Amino acid sequence: MAGLTTGGPNVDVSLLYQINGVARHAPAWLDRVVSLAGEYGILLALVLLVLWCWRGTRRQDEACAVETFAALVWAPLAAGLALLVNVPLREFVGRPRPFRQHEGLQVLDPAFGWGLGRTEFSFVSGHTTLAMALGVGLFVANRKLGLVGIGLAFAEGLCRVYMGIHYPTDVIGGVALGTAVVLVLAPLAMAALTPAVRAVARSRRGGWLVRAKNPALPRPVGLPQAPTPPAGRRTHENDLAA
Repeated sequence: MAGLTTGGPNVDVSLLYQINGVARHAPAWLDRVVSLAGEYGILLALVLLVLWCWRGTRRQDEACAVETFAALVWAPLAAGLALLVNVPLREFVGRPRPFRQHEGLQVLDPAFGWGLGRTEFSFVSGHTTLAMALGVGLFVANRKLGLVGIGLAFAEGLCRVYMGIHYPTDVIGGVALGTAVVLVLAPLAMAALTPAVRAVARSRRGGWLVRAKNPALPRPVGLPQAPTPPAGRRTHENDLAA
């Protein structure tokens, strides 16, 4: 399996050189920005996006809040599960990092980050897997925010290729793995999580996690009311009632 794009001219290697080649001509500050975004920034943005969705969820009615909160719980669980699946997958494929097989690459992060990339193998991209799992999990909870999350996940994959530590197909594999784990197991996960979240929502101590104590209710739309006449003044309706 180690022969998966390890040498020779092909589309995967060509795209790698084209995307990574931008780093050679880009200013140093841009390389630092892309490196920080690809290593920490985009993942942090996804976490903040999930928290923002949770904040809005607490203002919904109980049925919607329970369902959405269960999906938000599933998103990080699915991301962790996808990373666990990736551990034996990387060992099985055994694909070396691109800069160990191809010369002339601009490697922006030789330390390989804080754990997700600290390995000699590159398939699949752990950062992209994690980002896509969070993005798709967020999409299950909230369509609009989920599309933003999925866009951030694609940006994460692009950053990893730009940094010279992943092939484009490593990123594609991460996108597929993260998406598959979330969607394939979502029915089972939601069936298990929804009753638990409903119980938490109705409990005294944990209910605030699912719903705000005083959720903002929509103002009723009704007919305009007639002004209340001052005390002592007779009106036509008073005369009729008399």
